[in-house]
Amino acid sequence: MAMTAVARETVFALRRQIAKIEGTLPERLAAPAAAPFDADVNTDLTIVRRGIAAALPDAFLPIGVERLDAALSGGLPKAALSEIHGTQTRDAGAVAGFALSLTSLILKQTPGLPVLWIGTSEIFREAGFPYARGLHASFGIEPEQLLFSEAPRLVDALWVAEEAARMTALAAVILEIRGNPQRLDLTATRRLHARAQAAGRPVFLLRQAAEPEPTAAPVRLIVTSAPAVPRDTIAGPLAGSIGRPAFTLTIGKSRTALPGQFTLEWNPDECAFDERAGDEGAGGGRNRPKNPVPVVSLSGGGKGPAPASGAVLAFPAVGSPISPAARDQPSRPQRTAHLGPRRAG
Repeated sequence: MAMTAVARETVFALRRQIAKIEGTLPERLAAPAAAPFDADVNTDLTIVRRGIAAALPDAFLPIGVERLDAALSGGLPKAALSEIHGTQTRDAGAVAGFALSLTSLILKQTPGLPVLWIGTSEIFREAGFPYARGLHASFGIEPEQLLFSEAPRLVDALWVAEEAARMTALAAVILEIRGNPQRLDLTATRRLHARAQAAGRPVFLLRQAAEPEPTAAPVRLIVTSAPAVPRDTIAGPLAGSIGRPAFTLTIGKSRTALPGQFTLEWNPDECAFDERAGDEGAGGGRNRPKNPVPVVSLSGGGKGPAPASGAVLAFPAVGSPISPAARDQPSRPQRTAHLGPRRAG
């Protein structure tokens, strides 16, 4: 029986390699059932690992955007390691905001359980900690629901993450890492992924200013900030205002999805995602004027800038008539010392 399973896995590994060479998506290959299922169990299954495993639809965390959830075959896997990438340091705020949005969605399904956020001292000095009042106002997260663990070194942060990933007393684990450290290799991510599967809890690996590299995470999402659109009012968009926070989400890697890009807006009132549609979503705000509001307000006494002035002389030139304005100036003995002409030699 063991030899049959090994042989079957070898055959499907070769089929995936051939499909990659031919340009065919290996995710679309037909897969045999890993084991017979009970008749009473729901048979509406979704393949989450190519050819070797299956899961029920409840095993996914839906994002709440129909097109994105369909692309991800139901959402992000709950019992797995998922990568959230920021390609540059300036994307740290967008990556953290997206992670907090996912945390809000998770806490809706697992109320009463906290979320552990792990990071090194370097990453917290660079990106900072989430603001407690903003957690509740923007994401509906109570401050006591989000725990932080600041580790002095990367090896300590990885150890804390591995120990926390096996705990069912946590709703989720977030590990924030900067760059591409050597210790965060394929073996380390395999351990995190295996422990997340065993505990049935999601582990989110936030990568700040990192390049894509091989990991055990089934899904990699690349997050950047998107331009906000004006706020919607009863009278229409409010010119010059800043609307909801927006993210540009790119599917960088997925075992069940095609690559794609989406522009999402976070609704802090409903704690839910909305997809931006229309020209604003397709263009990402690039078609809007760069400065919709004047940087400097116009002067109150005129409609435009003052005309350019001519040359200003401290004393009239020799032989030139004295202007009326010059007659009003005090004579030289009446001038104060600091207003006298500067010595030139």
